[in-house]
Amino acid sequence: MLINPKILVIASMVVLAPLRVSAETGDYSSWQAFFNLFFPPGADNPVTNAEATAADYPLLDNPAGFNDGFSRGDYYKWQTVQLHPTTGAMCSNGSPYKFFINRVPTTRNTVFYFEGGGACWDYPGCTGADGVRSARNRDGIPDDYVGAGSPETDLVSPFIFRLHPYTRAKTQDWNLVYVPYCTGDVYSGDELGVYTDEGGSGETIMFRHNGVKNVRAAVAWMKNNMPRPGQLLMTGCSAGGAGSFTNYHPTRRDMDATKNFLINDSGPIFPTDRNGPVSANPSQRLHEQIISAWGLSEVFDYLQNELVMFNQHNLGTLNTALALNYLNDRLGHVGYQRDENYSSYSYERFFDEISNEPDPEKRRDLILEKWAVDTQKFADLLNTLPNYGGYFPYFRDLNESHCATIVDFENGDIQERNLELADFVDSVLDGGGPVIDAKEADTVSDEAKPFNAVYALVNLLLGF
Repeated sequence: MLINPKILVIASMVVLAPLRVSAETGDYSSWQAFFNLFFPPGADNPVTNAEATAADYPLLDNPAGFNDGFSRGDYYKWQTVQLHPTTGAMCSNGSPYKFFINRVPTTRNTVFYFEGGGACWDYPGCTGADGVRSARNRDGIPDDYVGAGSPETDLVSPFIFRLHPYTRAKTQDWNLVYVPYCTGDVYSGDELGVYTDEGGSGETIMFRHNGVKNVRAAVAWMKNNMPRPGQLLMTGCSAGGAGSFTNYHPTRRDMDATKNFLINDSGPIFPTDRNGPVSANPSQRLHEQIISAWGLSEVFDYLQNELVMFNQHNLGTLNTALALNYLNDRLGHVGYQRDENYSSYSYERFFDEISNEPDPEKRRDLILEKWAVDTQKFADLLNTLPNYGGYFPYFRDLNESHCATIVDFENGDIQERNLELADFVDSVLDGGGPVIDAKEADTVSDEAKPFNAVYALVNLLLGF
């Protein structure tokens, strides 16, 4: 019998590794990991009939006999998982939804990484006319979207970049699940958008804001094909950070991991009273827009029925609800005070004094003034929640100070506290007691840092 050389290499690594007598929750022993190479473990927490027939957002897996493309024993390789339309999963243009998994034989622990990439609620944003801020993957997801060497996917974050040259994250040794973004709704919508070009052509498009059903179908597949995680991290940046946050409760409930973690990178759902003065609630107009465009009322009814403390009159109460409903979970939010990307989505099109300001620097300053109001309210809230920490460095010269955990964990320091971003990540994933809360007061040092060639190259590739 011929033995795959790759299996021999992996087997030698497993056997020669120290015995995992002090392994973390979810880790296999060395001998079990070796056994898993030849007999890959499957599901031990499959979808129940009640979950598959639930009235609100059931867990629907692929029909029997459908070829999803997954090979259970193909370790350390990105694999494309196809989802059948009967699961309810599809991209904005109606094309099939797919996600990507890179599994290991050594642990049941799993990270769900939600891809970032814009949002839309009108014709320009949903067709690409808004340029870099338009919704991502409007034409669907290629089969080789992850695993073909693209830095935007395979290397996007140390959380899922196994061989990162200088940034270490314990999730690099876990099963990796990459959840692509193709619905323009921060993985939260359930609505068919119909948008007309008001700029001249009169063209009308249909855009499926189908994020919730895509995530539910991916969770159903995971439950029916992979072991229950010992530890589960949900994370992502920008739209992916927001998606990891809004989908945390149902995914955490259904995956049923022993230990659960959330790190929302730069996708805040700010405390915002929808009935209060807009001066004190700058995100109010954004929230009203997306609730209408993405059909969020029905989605949030579903959450509100299960989460004490969540109230749709203030979407930011979901932060409190998650913390108080899951007191043993460790939750974190990280975002820059000079984030010029998410802040632009939040205010630029909703305030005339901003959209009509011709000077780019003055317009940026007006945006950041509102961002500062929202950020301070958010930091104050998180300071009251011991299991939910907020980490707010000032500036990084990368991607408009947006997304702290992409590329590396460097230059996310808070100098006056002698903290690095890695300290905050470790506080969430490995810490005890209250999760770190820190908001940088120094507004000078970050902008005085030396030129970073890697960041300059990434900015060039991203169009900034």
